[in-house]
Amino acid sequence: MQNFRNLKVWAKAHKVTLAAYKATETFPKTEQYGLTAQIRRSAASVCANIAEGCGRGGRIEFARFLQIAFGSASELEYHLILAGDLRFLDPTTYGSLDRAVIEVKRMLASLIGKLKRGPTTDD
Repeated sequence: MQNFRNLKVWAKAHKVTLAAYKATETFPKTEQYGLTAQIRRSAASVCANIAEGCGRGGRIEFARFLQIAFGSASELEYHLILAGDLRFLDPTTYGSLDRAVIEVKRMLASLIGKLKRGPTTDD
């Protein structure tokens, strides 16, 4: 289909994943297999599902994987809220990550919408 590395949404999600990994480095050791792992897994899942969708047969399958990525982004959004409320993230880091995840979700929603509408002369 297409190279996922060329998608702006993948690049943005990858940056969020890197930031999430960095932010969770300071979480308590007791959260290593809990919230730390959940945040990292859901962040990486967004990128992985975009990549997998790009390798599938057509735009309908691609849209399905983007919807899965959207679900993972929503999961990440919640885990970040929890980490902020537990004070594992400082307010500045939380705010930055939260805004970035919401932007990824907007980008995914837009791309899903375009794929569902089908090809146009602009695509």
